[in-house]
Amino acid sequence: MNICITGALGHIGSKLIRNLKLPPLSCVYLVDNFQAQRYVSLFDLPNKPKFIFNQLDIVSPEMEEIIKQSDLVVHLAAITDAETSFYKEELVEEVNKRGFECVANMCVKYQKPIIFPSSTSVYGSQENLVDENCNELLPQSPYAESKLYGEKLLATLGKEKDLRYIILRFGTIFGYSIGMRFHTAVNKFIFQAVNNKQVTVWKTAYDQKRPYCDLDDAISAINHVIKKNLFDNEIYNIVTINLTVKDVLTVIKKFIPEIKIKFVDSPIMNQLSYEVSNKKSRDKGFVYKGNIEKSIRETITKFQNVNYSVKKTL
Repeated sequence: MNICITGALGHIGSKLIRNLKLPPLSCVYLVDNFQAQRYVSLFDLPNKPKFIFNQLDIVSPEMEEIIKQSDLVVHLAAITDAETSFYKEELVEEVNKRGFECVANMCVKYQKPIIFPSSTSVYGSQENLVDENCNELLPQSPYAESKLYGEKLLATLGKEKDLRYIILRFGTIFGYSIGMRFHTAVNKFIFQAVNNKQVTVWKTAYDQKRPYCDLDDAISAINHVIKKNLFDNEIYNIVTINLTVKDVLTVIKKFIPEIKIKFVDSPIMNQLSYEVSNKKSRDKGFVYKGNIEKSIRETITKFQNVNYSVKKTL
């Protein structure tokens, strides 16, 4: 089996390529344009399977041959920062929409199944627990809107072109990887706390719930899809736990007791509150083992020599 992973050096990709729990793989094509300059994600890869790195934009003509030679595509390439997507709408349009169109159409041409990671942010603010049957989707950022666009594109290509796909709506990812970034809530709070900075929280968000996904659960979900050949043209929420910001900060305080909180106004729509069900994915055999306390501790441990007051609590 050969697989193609776009955005292979990012937060999810850099851990996935080190944890491919699959039948024998001949080759893994890694595609990344180095926009985020995460060169370190290529360090110390396993000696099996064979990795071939391609520094490419996903709209590059060379993508066609890579997809042609692959048995499936894991499409992780995207502009993912919801907050800054308000200021990068053209780039979001180019990468998350036009770029994805190119990849999806190549998958159609060569009949290659595709895994598309969407986001629970497509739900927007919801009063009740929501699942995949929710019909009133309310994306609140260009990033979230682009993910919903991708979902609709796949639905059309599935019906009209017989494309096989699966959509995984990930909760906000938390957990360590060598290629991680710190713009999402849990990771951002950790980075601020270990550097003795005030943890910035939207003033109305403290007691509101959001869906989160342990990175280990995200990787497990992708492996599960490939192992089970679960390209059923369905959508699955991949959510470890629903938590309030207060819950997250309480866990961080176990390791950094002197954490300081600053309530702020921000253009990010993090004042939204919603809870997401993972029942459909569990019924399909997805297993959740993620642990917010374990993941936060692991990430903080990576910073233990940055600040003595952090080190002594670990």
